Amino acid sequence: MSTLKEQPVLPIADPAAFGAVKTAIESAFSTGKVADFLKSLDRQGVRIREFEEVLQKGLLGKQTAGEYQRLPDGDQGQIREFYLASLERVAPELRQRFFRIYAYY
Repeated sequence: MSTLKEQPVLPIADPAAFGAVKTAIESAFSTGKVADFLKSLDRQGVRIREFEEVLQKGLLGKQTAGEYQRLPDGDQGQIREFYLASLERVAPELRQRFFRIYAYY
């Protein structure tokens, strides 16, 4: 007998702000824009896993940081999880090309 672990679906407290931040992340990681997004991180010297720094530098859009700050803690956690999952789905060739921003050192 095997059991699969499923993440519980948590209700979103502020759907408008949550949707705006999620859309900004989806746009940055979209097929046509991801290379430019990674290039902007590299130019700014920001590691990709430093989500708060990515927001502060406006690399996901100028209003995104403000929208994110409006979210309650639970929604912010879900957004961070979504961002981290998105960066792991980047094609291996691009991850290798931008190794420096993906490195853990």
